[in-house]
Amino acid sequence: MLNENIKTIRKAKGLSQEELAAKLNVVRQTVSKWENGLSVPDSDLLIALSEALETPVSTLLGENVSEPEADDLKTITQKLEVINLQLAQKKEARRKMIHWSFISLAVVILLITAVLFVQGSPYLNWDYSDPETAVLGVAFHSFEWLFVRVAPLLLIAAGAGIFLSRKRTG
Repeated sequence: MLNENIKTIRKAKGLSQEELAAKLNVVRQTVSKWENGLSVPDSDLLIALSEALETPVSTLLGENVSEPEADDLKTITQKLEVINLQLAQKKEARRKMIHWSFISLAVVILLITAVLFVQGSPYLNWDYSDPETAVLGVAFHSFEWLFVRVAPLLLIAAGAGIFLSRKRTG
């Protein structure tokens, strides 16, 4: 078991016998003898071996360590593909939501502009001697004044947002 575990873990770590031997300050033939079951490391070398392989001594001495199978890699690859697909779908859904939000903003701005244009500020002809009418007239006038100044900027921003969030082909 020990010999097979040393060999399996060394290969899994991507080390050659020579590289492992250099880490342990032994010759390559010593590592080869351990892996072929011709000798075993003493307790000090076993501890150094576990440190070099970044593996607990109990794992080195325990059951056989299995190499990762190609099926495991295939399963991991398939899971990663599914995750990538889900992330791409989420990103596309977010892009569509942002795109349609900009379109909706532009439509709302254009509708409010049309309503204000058609109505022609009727509150200017109201009788402002009544306090309630005066407050409402000032509120309408403030909204229109602010809207006329901010709407063009918002419309330009919405147009830029629509352009930037469109689906790119190719």
